[in-house]
Formats: sequence, structure tokens, C-alpha cells
Amino acid sequence: MAKKERKDPNEMSFLDHLEELRWHLIRSTLAIVILGVGAFLMKDFIFDTIIFGPKKMSFPTYRLFCDIATSLGFDSAFCADSLPFTIQNRTMAGQFSAHIWTSIWAGFIVGFPYVLYEIWKFISPGLYEKERKHSRGFILIASALFFMGVLFGYYVVAPLSINFLGTYQVSEEVLNEIDISSFISTVRAAVIACGIMFELPIIIFFLTRVGLVTPEILRKYRKIALVIVLVLSAVITPPDVASQIIVAVPVLILYQISIYISSVVLKRQAKAQKNARSSR
Repeated sequence: MAKKERKDPNEMSFLDHLEELRWHLIRSTLAIVILGVGAFLMKDFIFDTIIFGPKKMSFPTYRLFCDIATSLGFDSAFCADSLPFTIQNRTMAGQFSAHIWTSIWAGFIVGFPYVLYEIWKFISPGLYEKERKHSRGFILIASALFFMGVLFGYYVVAPLSINFLGTYQVSEEVLNEIDISSFISTVRAAVIACGIMFELPIIIFFLTRVGLVTPEILRKYRKIALVIVLVLSAVITPPDVASQIIVAVPVLILYQISIYISSVVLKRQAKAQKNARSSR
């Protein structure tokens, strides 16, 4: 059977575009499922080493904060022998369901570069040659930012949140017996949210290209963005200034980088328009 040729995007109808998008989504989903099956088979490593890693006081983040506190002569909860809570399963299919969904999310995280590749294959035919040229490295940069966010969420946000929420008590009469789904969702939310959050420069790049964002707008609302970041940092971290700063600083750096990227994009667009007018 002859291989079906890719249609010219300029000649494709709306239904043709939908069909093209459907196949990109199917291939992305298939890749996530295949990687998820691999994660499913690696149950001990996924759960004992990765998911439940931040529950153990031997976790690298806890050791680092303990060493810092000790070197400064302070006592720290990060130097405890264990976290005072247990993880339980309260439903018949709870552990199996957690195994399935955790494997799927693991497949999505590992397969994120391929998902980006499929998205890029769908949108790139609609771009001009110069736009495709300026967008080279999109998959590599976006994937690198995502994995940086995932690592930041796993090694900073997740352990700080678990350490604070797992030790917090309104009364000694109340024991912390945390359901497995609640614990996993805390780790997953920290990892996925930070992964997406670190895509801010890429998002600003495209928003600037389509004229929805300018450097002036980003600078105008920088103080509001600072307040929002500090509030979010206060929500997801223990109530101390050091932890909030650790979470807030990378986000503010990304915001500043986004302003610079927006400025570069507008300068390139202005230069391209000037060259186009001069060539007429």
C-alpha cells in the first residue's frame, strides 16, 4: 500500500485539520500508554524509591536542610528520625488504582518530549519558513524547562509540603493517617505544576508572537506577579521565610527571563517588518 502523502496545510479543510490532529493525539496517547506500561512493571522503583522517597528522612533535601541548620547552630525538624504519619489504603481497589494512574502520569512525564514533538509536527506546517527557523530547538528547550520544573517540584516543593503537612497537628488527639491517594496527589501536583510553571518563557514567547503580551505589560504587572508568587509559595511550603524564598526565587527568575524573551521577539518582528518594507 502506498504511503499516504501529507496534505498541503494551505489546502486542508477544517475536517482535514481535525483528522490530522486526531492522529497526532493518538500517537501521543499511544506513547504515554507504552511508557506507562513500562512504569507499571517497575512498581518497586516507582513507589518505594520515587513516590515514597520524600517520606523518608534520608531524602537528599532533608539531609541538606539538616546540615545547613546544624552548621548554623539551629535545631531543625529536618533532622528528625522519621515523619510522624503513616500512609494507608482505605478502599478495596485503592492500591491498584494508585498503581494504574501513577504509571500513566509517569508515562506522561517521561514521554513529554515526544508529546511536544507531535504538537510541533501539527503546528509547524502552518508557520512561515522564517518562523520555523527562529523556532528551532523548541522541543529541546521546552523539554529541558519541563524536566527542570519536575526536578524542582520533586526535590524542593514536594518534600517541603510533605514535611509541613505531614507533621502539622491541630491537637495531639488527632493522628495523621494519610490515604495513599492523598499522598500521591500531593507529590504529583507539586511535580506537574512546577513542570508546567517552568514553561513560562515558552508560553510568553508564543503569546508575544501573536500579540497578546508585550514587555510593557509584563513589567507593569510585575509587582502583582510577585505578590501572587509569594502567596502561592506560602501555601505550598512551610510557614517560614526561607522555604518561601526557595520556591519563589526560581519563578521570579523565569518571569524576568520571560520579559527579556518578549523584548527579543518584538525586536525581531520589528526588524523583519523594516526589512520587508525596505525590500519593496
